Amino acid sequence: MLKIGALCSGGGTNLQALIDSEKSGAPFHIAVVISNNPSAFALERARASEIPAFCVRISSFASRDAFEDEIMLRLAEHGVKLVVLAGFIPILGSRFINAYRDRIINIHPSLIPAFCGRGFYGIKVHEAVIASGAGITGATVHFVDEGADTGRIIMQKAVRVQPADTPQTLQKRVMEEAEWILLPEAVRLISEGKARIGGDI
Repeated sequence: MLKIGALCSGGGTNLQALIDSEKSGAPFHIAVVISNNPSAFALERARASEIPAFCVRISSFASRDAFEDEIMLRLAEHGVKLVVLAGFIPILGSRFINAYRDRIINIHPSLIPAFCGRGFYGIKVHEAVIASGAGITGATVHFVDEGADTGRIIMQKAVRVQPADTPQTLQKRVMEEAEWILLPEAVRLISEGKARIGGDI
């Protein structure tokens, strides 16, 4: 059973998709949930499902390295083999990336390489899609490297942009039609050895 650690910054809807998938018999186990935001509802979702949950605040540490070291300590304590960024806003540094090389995945709310990179997260992605006049958007699950949304793509799913869409309605539909489906499926594929990851699991 692949042990995963979920890093979240907000409401945790993608985390909930993972929780629901595990409860339905998916071959992975959410060992720990960590947030940089003490108000993140993701922490409540975790605790409601009896998953160990911790807040690790950047402001509590003297350096970014110390902040990331604390997260890595928590992950190691719970035997995590795959790190899942499920709406995690801070961009991880090279020390963290190297420690979990090819064992960190992220869900991004667009079809990479469109509407991605630094500054493109959350509702900002959907605002940019609407402003561009694009007819298709979607979501992408990818491995995390030192760049922003530049890692190897695992899975993508397209979602049509409707003429009456606002950023908010588009965000909701991308979640429902793509993100909540893709992320558990990608973790399942990795747990079954159908998507290559680095290291010894």
